[in-house]
Amino acid sequence: MNKSGIKKIVLAYSGGLDTSAIIPWLKENYGDCEVVAFVADIGQERADLEGVEQKALNSGASSCYVVDLREEFIKDYVYPVLQTGALYEGSYLLGTSMARPLIAKAQVELALKLGADAVCHGATGKGNDQVRFETTYAALAPHLKVVAPWREWNLRSREALLAYLKERNIPTTASLEKIYSRDENAWHISTEGGVLETPWNASNKDCWVWTVSPEEAPDQAELVTVTVEKGRVTAVNGKAMSPFKCLEALNELGAKHGVGRIDIVENRLVGIKSRGCYETPGGTIMVTALRGVEQLVLDRDSFKWREQLGLEMAYVVYDGRWFAPLRKSLQAAAESLAQDVNGEVIVKLYKGQATAIQKKSSNSLYSEEFATFGEDEVYDHSHAGGFIRLFSLSGRIRALNELKK
Repeated sequence: MNKSGIKKIVLAYSGGLDTSAIIPWLKENYGDCEVVAFVADIGQERADLEGVEQKALNSGASSCYVVDLREEFIKDYVYPVLQTGALYEGSYLLGTSMARPLIAKAQVELALKLGADAVCHGATGKGNDQVRFETTYAALAPHLKVVAPWREWNLRSREALLAYLKERNIPTTASLEKIYSRDENAWHISTEGGVLETPWNASNKDCWVWTVSPEEAPDQAELVTVTVEKGRVTAVNGKAMSPFKCLEALNELGAKHGVGRIDIVENRLVGIKSRGCYETPGGTIMVTALRGVEQLVLDRDSFKWREQLGLEMAYVVYDGRWFAPLRKSLQAAAESLAQDVNGEVIVKLYKGQATAIQKKSSNSLYSEEFATFGEDEVYDHSHAGGFIRLFSLSGRIRALNELKK
């Protein structure tokens, strides 16, 4: 008997060990309800998607839907965040954080279309993803019930999950040898677990799967030209492409030169510190180009405001508040600033570094006439004295008051 009243559940399915076990577990624990598998294609390894539909059916799903979200992911989620300059805790380019609300939104849309009673995810009770999924569910379809197996079942290890599937004769390609937890999409690959669980351990070759090590990168530097329009990358080496295609091209170049590696310990929303190795090759090149154009175009106060927007946006996105009014407000401010962020940047790729070495913009506020250290006829040095006197006036008055005491 199904005491929950749930008849149909749409599961965010990846084809991995956890979600493969979740399908039979749902059917056993929710009154033999119908389980529909939903697979989001957000640019992960193509091999991970091969045969995923049949795999879901073999696990007990009634059907499996694979939805291509790659262009939407980069255009409507990654690019808007890039406009704000968001970096979580100074270095993380939010690859997983930006993908989860899109996956959850598409999952909800399918659930509503199919008339499902509930949605389900495979995020653990220790991580951030459970929050990101469920805040999206709440914002878009609060009437749907939410099932989070990791907060309910007693399966606590990889061994237990493999044994669970074996008992039910459900095939899986997973094994005990997998010691790392990875998340992959078109924007990044994250690696956690294994040797990384001890911060004193240096990462090894197995911790990096996309980029070559800087030491093994080509000895010859490579230049790439990035075109920016309204704070968005629109062309690579003069070839106009869609957001996803631009990223794809830059990923290939960046990975070859070992660009975009970081090894960090971050503060999860739930209070746990975790260590991860992140690879974001094309994204790092994009950020370098965008910041290069901003340096030319934004005045000092505008740049400061954009930095504040980025700091706030990093926490909003990391915490899964994509559909909150605050995120939309921050985005509107960033889009306003980005209207003049147009230009072209030549980025040098060499041994793990992406460096903007040439930049130009029709909206540039940089004036060689004013900035030159040589002789000029446009700047009167004597004017600086009055400016400094006024700029330091409050300090002068304070000092004079001290002298009177």
